[in-house]
Amino acid sequence: MRFLPVTPRALLVELADLDRTLALFDALAADPVDGIEDIVPAARTLMVRTAPGVAADHRIAAAVAARARRHSVMERAAAATPVEIPMTYDGADLAAVARHMGLSVAEVIAAHQAALWTVAFCGFAPGFAYMTCDDPRFDLPRRASPRTRIPAGAVALAARFCGVYPRDTPGGWQLIGTTRLRMWDLARSPPALLRPGVSARFVAGTARIHPGAAASAPTSVPAGLAILATAFPILFQDDGRPGQTGQGVSASGALDRGALHRANRAVGNPAGAAALEITLGPVRLRADRPVTLALTGAADRAVVVATGRPVPVTPGAAFAMDAGDELLIHPPRRGMRSYLALRGGYAVAPVLGSAATDTLAGIGPKPLGTGDVLAPADRPALAVAPPEPQPPLPRPGELIELPVTLGPRTDWFAPDIVARFLAQEWRVTPQSSRVGIRLEGDAPINRTGTAELPSEATEAGAVQIPHSGQPLLFLADHPLTGGYPVIATLLPEGLDRAGQCPPGARIRFTAARPFTPIEAEYANHDPVHQR
Repeated sequence: MRFLPVTPRALLVELADLDRTLALFDALAADPVDGIEDIVPAARTLMVRTAPGVAADHRIAAAVAARARRHSVMERAAAATPVEIPMTYDGADLAAVARHMGLSVAEVIAAHQAALWTVAFCGFAPGFAYMTCDDPRFDLPRRASPRTRIPAGAVALAARFCGVYPRDTPGGWQLIGTTRLRMWDLARSPPALLRPGVSARFVAGTARIHPGAAASAPTSVPAGLAILATAFPILFQDDGRPGQTGQGVSASGALDRGALHRANRAVGNPAGAAALEITLGPVRLRADRPVTLALTGAADRAVVVATGRPVPVTPGAAFAMDAGDELLIHPPRRGMRSYLALRGGYAVAPVLGSAATDTLAGIGPKPLGTGDVLAPADRPALAVAPPEPQPPLPRPGELIELPVTLGPRTDWFAPDIVARFLAQEWRVTPQSSRVGIRLEGDAPINRTGTAELPSEATEAGAVQIPHSGQPLLFLADHPLTGGYPVIATLLPEGLDRAGQCPPGARIRFTAARPFTPIEAEYANHDPVHQR
């Protein structure tokens, strides 16, 4: 067992194999450690996140190690009644799977149906469950060339796992069939059909259709803010939806949470209330009723046009608009994203407890564009607050230093390569998004060896190194798990600034200390566990 650093409040527990990983996951569920807030299981690792104010250090590592010793003989119990997944065996790779297993197609189908598949962990996409069974013949390689699109409902195999794709997505697993059973449905509670510990059996046949909630009749939208023009989609964002990792859902939320909080406080809202996240500009909105707003983040040139006279908006300060007034937000000279808060909040329905729009998972309110009208919620609000200082934001071409923790997979790279990663400047490319910042450097980062990394949890701020050697810096809408090594992870205080890095900006990563695995602090008693 190894404990690898991720962030001040997260560490990665690495184990020998999937069975030991799941045994420890069950042990921590049965005998919780005080101070651990969330655990994300994966193929050979557990990502452990601690509560605010609790460091992910040697004391937490010791408590986790104690659970492993105390519950070393625990057996993983499958759900009493397996979920039945009817499917049609019509996958494009079924014949290739049969050849690899040394079986006929009929024998593959029989073996697949005879196995009891148990969900080990979820990730990749909401509702995507990594299911495993006791039949070693299903340890199959991924396709040499991934497909750019796999349809929702495809049943696939790879690396001891079986999975059902919940939505259209790229993928490299071996396709053996399809099902019409919906893996992810927001009309259900919980939306994910398969979650860690749930077992399933596959049967031949066509699944009945499980419809979602009936569409409600359109209702009239109260007067509020009308979007007259926008260069990019506008998103609702708040503090996100933590605690949904069991369904394969990451937290999402505003990319610059400090700016979101300042905007809300300026108009008397709770700091984490939903506001509009505006990318670049220009944006033009019209008030159809009197409103009080605040604009923070990158926006440095905005005016209210009333009776033909433009009145400059002070960044970070509350300002009023009357019915018929228009707000024009120009493209910022620094940064990428602005936040527009409305006093009393916006009338937006939460999804899984949050109004954040997750662009990768497709969860949350739909992106907004020209012609959409935003209704006020008119919730109680406190007094407006004076504008708060806003940190300087990066501009194209500027060099930004971002602090990182080296880990969890720094030792997959030679010391001179790690030194190059830290010394080199990395350009932000236009292919960046809320999922992550694609970086480009003069000298790619090459890892030691050619081994493939089993899927494991990733944090916002993870710097992943794909085969190209050009890093990807994950942001709020990143996938819950990933299969490329993470050389470093951004410290939480750097996340807001990273979310404001425009294309053309240059990034240099800084580390206060070298990569060092965490040593568990052993004592005569469990230093964290209290009864």
